[in-house]
Amino acid sequence: MIRSELLQALAKDSPGLRAEEIERVVDVFFDEIAGRLADGGRVELRGFGAFSTRERDARKGRNPRTGESVDVPGKRVPYFKPGKEMRIRLNAE
Repeated sequence: MIRSELLQALAKDSPGLRAEEIERVVDVFFDEIAGRLADGGRVELRGFGAFSTRERDARKGRNPRTGESVDVPGKRVPYFKPGKEMRIRLNAE
């Protein structure tokens, strides 16, 4: 699902809201998650999962074009851990 499909689904389920209002709600939702992760926090949505960040250590990489060794700096990356209800739903037969 892409962002426009999400907006369409929300508009279909919420006929009392204008498209601009739905788009604003989605923007605020994603901005809040991104902001919390940027501050080093964690976002937990019960029944869905938890967003957090993990540290990646600096390492030696390789330029695929030249084969030359390059230094790759350490960084934080987003991580998602699905909740129990999500895992059950995904594995239901």
